[in-house]
Amino acid sequence: MHNLWWIIPLVLFGSGAIGDKVSAVSKARHKRKLELIKVQERQQRALSAANRPPEPVCGCTHHLAMHNKGDGKCHEVVEAPSLWDADRKPLQFEPQQCNCQQYVGPEPLGTIYAPEITDLR
Repeated sequence: MHNLWWIIPLVLFGSGAIGDKVSAVSKARHKRKLELIKVQERQQRALSAANRPPEPVCGCTHHLAMHNKGDGKCHEVVEAPSLWDADRKPLQFEPQQCNCQQYVGPEPLGTIYAPEITDLR
């Protein structure tokens, strides 16, 4: 029993350092795990975005449905500035028709119907 006197300081002072190291390792592992989860989420979002067809949105930021089929003019109402201050910053806005002249976005592919071939003689 006389030879074990060194255990008391080891338990009192050494356990704190060991606990700190375990805590630091645990925090680092948790941080790496969160980063891995974020990377996987970004990859999943990129894959789902890549599999989606392009949205038919014009350069004026309006959808294809807002453009006439014949001439392609946009018929969306936008807020246009009508009054400016001395620094040329708009103070007042009024509704006005979008001045886009022609739809320039991606053309959606048409739907094609092909009946299944059932008789393979």
